[in-house]
Amino acid sequence: MFCYQCEQTPTGGCTKIGVCGKNEDVASLQDTLLFGLKGIAAYGFHARELGASDPEIDSFMYEALFSTVTNVDFDAGRFVKLVLKCGEMNLKVMKLLDEAHTKRFGNPVPTEVTVGTKKGKGIVVTGHDLLDLYELLKQTEGKGINVYTHSEMLPAHGYPELKKFKHLAGNYGGTWHSQKDEFEKFSGAILGTTNCVMPPKESYKDRFFTCGITGLDGVKHIEGRNFKAVIDKALSLPELPEAPGKKIMTGFHHTAILGIADKVIGAVKAGKIKRFFLIGGCDAPGKGGEYFTEFAKLVPKDCVILTLACGKYRINNIDYGNIDGIPRLIDIGQCNNSYSAVQVAVALAGAFNCGVNDLPLSLVLSWFEQKAVAILLSLLNLGIKNIYVGPKPPAFITPGVFKVLQDNFNLQLVSSPEKDMKAILGK
Repeated sequence: MFCYQCEQTPTGGCTKIGVCGKNEDVASLQDTLLFGLKGIAAYGFHARELGASDPEIDSFMYEALFSTVTNVDFDAGRFVKLVLKCGEMNLKVMKLLDEAHTKRFGNPVPTEVTVGTKKGKGIVVTGHDLLDLYELLKQTEGKGINVYTHSEMLPAHGYPELKKFKHLAGNYGGTWHSQKDEFEKFSGAILGTTNCVMPPKESYKDRFFTCGITGLDGVKHIEGRNFKAVIDKALSLPELPEAPGKKIMTGFHHTAILGIADKVIGAVKAGKIKRFFLIGGCDAPGKGGEYFTEFAKLVPKDCVILTLACGKYRINNIDYGNIDGIPRLIDIGQCNNSYSAVQVAVALAGAFNCGVNDLPLSLVLSWFEQKAVAILLSLLNLGIKNIYVGPKPPAFITPGVFKVLQDNFNLQLVSSPEKDMKAILGK
């Protein structure tokens, strides 16, 4: 454990037991709760920007934060309940954000997106904020500037009110942690809209802009979604080359998937689809992430892969083909579109008259930061078991807390792709 929140903290912090009497498991649960609340805050912020809020979620935030104040609660059992309730509230806020997105931009539809650049001036947009992208597209219309998505902005191409802009030209690059190399090669202007930005290299710092909640030292910040400075910079910079790449699919919102539910259910009943794998999540830099690429390669040909968030970039550069016209790789969207994944799972369970845990469905998830923690808590609150998580175990989870998660949910850490696939398939 590590805690330094009160005046009694010894030099170096409390590392074995708190001066207040807090043990390591309570400290671990408090940290887990705080990280989950940060995830809720991220989704709640986006929803509020679109005019949506929920007083029940707000009330829980106050209650949960208060519970972590020094000398308030030392009961591990109560914190387990709060942590699971955090998952419940996160599902509510993801639903709230999904409804706000679809109300403003329409229900996403499956869309083929070109990766690469077109000849001409350009702006690349990274982060998650669809409203920022929408306002930028409006302000750049007719100015001869192509706008590109990056990383978690890729699913924007599926929303009708965004894809109607002809100068939304494609997707540039991959996951968030590749941006230093990718942005250095991008000769246009760069806009960071939310988290998942990295301190820029000097080589492109003068053409990087932030807006909204995001900020970087020495980088111009845009206020009030007035993107004139970004547009002027883009017009002053060299043109991008004509460099089209492969095409990838996105836009498989739960409304799109459920629209072909009969076809999917029929393929399952006919034995053509044997299992669904959800492989995705919040991608972490480093070699550990290669696990998910190799795992996806091992998925049998009669199985369908669902993916979402930036973890998709570990696996979306492979042509998996289709099963009777059903794509074997289905990109559900951003991390907050985990709500869509839940809706699909619940609908399938209803169609087969079983529980979600009885479905031929395996979840293999990557995690990096606090939003991923909130999503995992949502899945646990729903009672979903047998989830594999990696590439590394969370440092804030103590052995005692992890044992509770294993005993109640059979939560597992990834090992090797081959070993885990054999365990899942029962071979």
